[in-house]
Amino acid sequence: MRLWKSAIMAGAAVMIALSSAYAADVKIGFIVKQPEEPWFQDEWKFAEVAAKEKGFTLVKIGAEDGEKLQSAIDNLGAQGAQGFIVCTPDVKLGPGIVAKAEANGLKVMTVDDRLVDADGKPLEAVPHMGISATKIGEAVGEAIAAEIQKRGWDPKTVGAIRVSYDQLPTAVDRVDGAIAALKAAGFPAENIFDAPQAKTDTEAALNAATVVLNKHADIKNWVAFGLNDEAVLGAVRATESVGIPAANVIGVGIGGAESAINEFKKADATGFVGTVIISPKRHGYETAVNMYDWIANDKAPPALTLTAGQLALRDNYEAVRKDLGIE
Repeated sequence: MRLWKSAIMAGAAVMIALSSAYAADVKIGFIVKQPEEPWFQDEWKFAEVAAKEKGFTLVKIGAEDGEKLQSAIDNLGAQGAQGFIVCTPDVKLGPGIVAKAEANGLKVMTVDDRLVDADGKPLEAVPHMGISATKIGEAVGEAIAAEIQKRGWDPKTVGAIRVSYDQLPTAVDRVDGAIAALKAAGFPAENIFDAPQAKTDTEAALNAATVVLNKHADIKNWVAFGLNDEAVLGAVRATESVGIPAANVIGVGIGGAESAINEFKKADATGFVGTVIISPKRHGYETAVNMYDWIANDKAPPALTLTAGQLALRDNYEAVRKDLGIE
């Protein structure tokens, strides 16, 4: 009996050792389109947590354009990786990304931005974790509408800057959600002005918003919304540059990036009043774990996972971040 138990324990030890050895052989790529952005750095950080817990190797790669992305996939294949997670610089690269992954024998899933085919339809065969863009946009619009009411502004006298980046479906969904919520709250559609940005950063948003502000200099009170915190911060910086007081501005971003948190930390409140925080923890940690399970245990990730956000204001952002597991 004792020998039998010893054999079982020895066998279990061998299985554990083999499992650990296999985990060490698993290599997963995590490719992002803007590696310098805090959001993607946080995704990498939480993916690294998953790598340490599961014992696999994580390969972090920045790919700002299609050519770099194709090279990154080939590089992962050459390294002996088994799969990768990607936030692509262009969702229309979808068919090419899938073909390149197949050529290299790699499993692929997407995060944040979903791949589309030649007709602009989602590639449903590729597992995706994204953000419920419309709902988050609606949360932004509702927050702005509530702040307008709180300040006692007449919506008919308020201008809205729609900082837009229509090349990205997620961006369209977010701003459309914000507009729908504003209209539902009685905000006049004719007071919403488009400010198309060339890139999704603060400088591009500042330039786009400045054009709108100069064109409608008679409007004294402004609200702003867009794809992310950077878009709204750009609009807020634009209002400052033309001399509009912070008390006359309501900007609500999306993301809860470090740039937004730094805005809340300023001694004097600015026109950036809030952000709908979306947690990079799930997008980094959970996608990495899902990919590992797909490779190691042949357990495919859910076809579609959509995460939600939570509104954070200057006076409660620390509590919100803690609730979302960021702090």
